Amino acid sequence: MTNWRAVVIGFLVELVLGLIGFAIPVLGHAAAGLLGGFVAGYLAGGGLGRGAWHGLLAGALGGILLGVVVLVGGTIVGGIAAGPIGLLGGVGVGVVAILVALMMAVPSAITGALGGAVA
Repeated sequence: MTNWRAVVIGFLVELVLGLIGFAIPVLGHAAAGLLGGFVAGYLAGGGLGRGAWHGLLAGALGGILLGVVVLVGGTIVGGIAAGPIGLLGGVGVGVVAILVALMMAVPSAITGALGGAVA
């Protein structure tokens, strides 16, 4: 059973550290995903598999929300700037952003497994 409290807290850790991560662009954002996944896995406990699942969910939740923001923003800006072609371009960028964000959830799952093993 999924511990949504652990997932949401892990996501919030990723969100807060991601915002702070703008000071150190690449390293800060990578650390945010890793620490958020670890926190989610640690709070969920139960071993490697359970920790990995909760870390993956925390990372994917943040990635999907970010991708949706890029999708909506890119579609609106593209549609205003270049009409129908820009609208399609914005949708394409948004879909790619969501796919990349989902792939970035894998490191959160790995550190979630570590957090679950430590707990």
